[in-house]
Amino acid sequence: MILGSLQVARSQTPTNYPQGYFRNPLNIPMQLSGNFGELRANHYHMGLDLKTQAKENLPVYAAADGFVTRIKIEPFGFGRAIYVQHPNGYTTLYAHLNNFNTPLENWVKQQQYQQKSWAVYLEVPAGLFPVKKGDFLANSGNTGGSQAPHLHFEIRETASDINLNPALFGFPITDNTRPAVLRLAIFDRTRSTYEQNPRLIAVKASAAGVYSTVPPLISVTWPRISFGIGTYDTQTGSSNRNGVFESRLLVDEEPVIGFQMDNISYNDTRYLNAHIDYRTRAGRSIWLQHLSELPGYTNSIYRKTGGNGVLELSDGQPRNVRIETKDAEGNLTVVRFKVQYTGSTAPAAINLPGKMFYPQMVDGFESAACEFYLGERSLYDSVRIQYNQLSQADTTAVSAVHSIGATFIPLHESFLVRIKANKPLSAAERSRTVMVVVSGSRTTVQKAEWQQDWAAGRFRDFGHFRLMVDTVAPVITPVGFADGAILTKASRIVFTVKDNLGAFKKVRAEVDGKWLRFTNDKGRTFIYRFDEHCLPGPHELKISAEDEAGNISERLFRFTR
Repeated sequence: MILGSLQVARSQTPTNYPQGYFRNPLNIPMQLSGNFGELRANHYHMGLDLKTQAKENLPVYAAADGFVTRIKIEPFGFGRAIYVQHPNGYTTLYAHLNNFNTPLENWVKQQQYQQKSWAVYLEVPAGLFPVKKGDFLANSGNTGGSQAPHLHFEIRETASDINLNPALFGFPITDNTRPAVLRLAIFDRTRSTYEQNPRLIAVKASAAGVYSTVPPLISVTWPRISFGIGTYDTQTGSSNRNGVFESRLLVDEEPVIGFQMDNISYNDTRYLNAHIDYRTRAGRSIWLQHLSELPGYTNSIYRKTGGNGVLELSDGQPRNVRIETKDAEGNLTVVRFKVQYTGSTAPAAINLPGKMFYPQMVDGFESAACEFYLGERSLYDSVRIQYNQLSQADTTAVSAVHSIGATFIPLHESFLVRIKANKPLSAAERSRTVMVVVSGSRTTVQKAEWQQDWAAGRFRDFGHFRLMVDTVAPVITPVGFADGAILTKASRIVFTVKDNLGAFKKVRAEVDGKWLRFTNDKGRTFIYRFDEHCLPGPHELKISAEDEAGNISERLFRFTR
């Protein structure tokens, strides 16, 4: 018996997208370092990552006729990106770019100076920059969230802005290799997926594209179970471990559930954390993809034909299980095994102490010094959330440390945290109060919003929360120059900004009282390359930096170009 709805969510067959309409945006063979739907931290990968021979500044070309509709420049994420709208109802995106073609680069620079912001998201007037298939758009690069030179390429449905799998559009990508299966996992679905370590099952190849489990008959001590799969795909001639396109579960030859990387909206990309076993990934760095739909995963990538993937085995009858996994080219891998409930006593549950919270419900916790509230879209599965008030060793803090939840419990939407200070604070101190959250190796700083005696903030991670009064301004450090510098032979000015709590909010640079465009790719250094906005002669550079608490530092440098 399979538990859950018998509805059909979406067909297993993807939409028939136009074949051959779009060209390769590079002039070299398409080799992938990442594919659509690949598993990434907190999101699905939403396009193809095309290798650029491990170097920058390869020419990037328009994949089809159309016109440039948007430009995005940001320190992380896409870095420098171009959107091109096409008459057939699709939009292509090209990201992590270096310089755009000259007319477009000049227009973007003009817009940045008008907005007095290097980071911009520009709507380009229709028809201002028409392109033909094969026209030069930009040079490839390594800007934004990129870790190595490559081109990120997407295809979206223009009307809905939903991302589609470019591998389904007939690009010349050679792939004759089948997906590989590393392991299976079995979950006890009588309790939360976050309150257990799944049972990992070894697999072995028994024929081309066919795997079996070790042992072939798996005995379980839980009457309700679900499966997860550890799998990846490679492209012919490449060792990159990319994502799979599709995996589906069949029990006694009847299809039950499966997922397919056909189309995903950026509005839903964080649901990756419901698709994977988040606890195992957080604790053991192992990717496992659920073959069941968690109750808090709405608008999911799963196709349900016989239930939600939770199997009821209490009758003790063995079930024949088959898991089929494919890549976008249809290369197939199959895992076959049997599973049977033995009725044995199950091992002790790994339960978290604390209050039970449920997905799609609004609930909270209140104590004398800390309160927190979860919305209906915060959780993917039911789980006990533990709260503890800890002593504060940091003398700069003005509250106790409040431990909420565990870092292996993912949150889809932010939750509200309210904390009371451990002493009366003046108006000036309140104006500089921030909430600091340590979640594993990550620290987040947010300006506190005061609600009478409570300081409030919203966060997407559980962890250790405390209040601090921050009166330390960011530090501005020039790189390679000083006040009074002679820069007649220099090509640029560089400086860095650091804050005592690790994050700054706003940086502004002016030359002779006018805003100057400093780039800040990857949030590391601020760089201005001399151009017509700073002509030869003496100048005055003013740099100001503000942190989350509102502390501002300013530095003035005189130089001669």
